[in-house]
Amino acid sequence: MPVSPDFRHQLEGYSLTTAEILYRLPDHPHLLQTFLWQHHDLFPDFPELRRFLAFWESSIEGPLHSVKVAHSRLIRPAELRAVNGEFRLH
Repeated sequence: MPVSPDFRHQLEGYSLTTAEILYRLPDHPHLLQTFLWQHHDLFPDFPELRRFLAFWESSIEGPLHSVKVAHSRLIRPAELRAVNGEFRLH
């Protein structure tokens, strides 16, 4: 069975990245609007997010105010711990 490209990216180190982007409205610069961006990206350089922000600055009229970034590795070593007991049902 072929491996999905998304799974292959995760094995290569890509992680789920979420960015909360605050930007100013072009017609009302004193108001801020929120945009959420989510994509698989490489920590800590975030090339996909940087490419998206460069596109935003060159093509979208709303100037950026701030960007908060969170990421989570989806594939990582499992956490194992010893179990000191056994429970049986019926």
